[in-house]
Amino acid sequence: MGKPILYEILEKPATSCVIAMCTAIWLYIQKKNIGYSHVGLSYETAIEGHYWRIITSAFSHISIIHLVFNMSALWSLGVVEQLGHMGLGTEFYLHYSLVLVVVSGVLVLGAYHVLIQKFKLEYFRRVTAIGYSCVVFGWMTILAVKQPSSKLNLFGFLSLPISFAPFESLIFTSIIVPQASFLGHLSGIISGYAIAWGLIHGMNNYWAVSMLGWIIFVFVLSLKRSGAFHFNFLEIESVTDPSLPSMRFASGNGRTLQMSSLPVVGVNLA
Repeated sequence: MGKPILYEILEKPATSCVIAMCTAIWLYIQKKNIGYSHVGLSYETAIEGHYWRIITSAFSHISIIHLVFNMSALWSLGVVEQLGHMGLGTEFYLHYSLVLVVVSGVLVLGAYHVLIQKFKLEYFRRVTAIGYSCVVFGWMTILAVKQPSSKLNLFGFLSLPISFAPFESLIFTSIIVPQASFLGHLSGIISGYAIAWGLIHGMNNYWAVSMLGWIIFVFVLSLKRSGAFHFNFLEIESVTDPSLPSMRFASGNGRTLQMSSLPVVGVNLA
């Protein structure tokens, strides 16, 4: 008889939080009828300044099967949180999950750029990557290097040796699911090896918080500049002395701070 689910959740707090967040985002997307093209990552939207999609694409999924497959694999890989004695553990998991999201997203865009600019494959200009599988493949690879004797369990009955799982899964998903992002999964594997082999290292609480701060800054700035969302809570206008800014309500003439809700651009299911 296995461990009670509550006990396992307590053993994998970060993994459980990520699964809960991805599930909540999927439910929100379904409720609002948001199409994957509005949150996914593509080369065309990236060159338009939609850098925020590196984050939204990672945590969004297009179907319940897509979500369940990724979260089932992630739950099994949450064993990383229990390997603190090997230099892994919950802090390591949180720090490098952040790295995997960003690095794998940048690698996907880099691959698209090379294929489009060097090999003139315009098809990849609009290919949209979406899902947490880049990070899943990254953790699969890290665990394959750090703990090759582990097993990857899917859906509670399918078990794969973790040492072969990254490339087995890469080939399997590419054959069984034609829409699967080969480049996205491969970028996760490359990112995972970079972390496992120490090419990317030195993350601690300070660097993780700093990195998170920059991610939030770029996320909000790119949302603003791309026009995806409008942040009208602060309006700057020139006054008598052009060197001194004034802040006012959007509809008023007084110099004060506007306290209004943030409007959201409407989206429809693609």
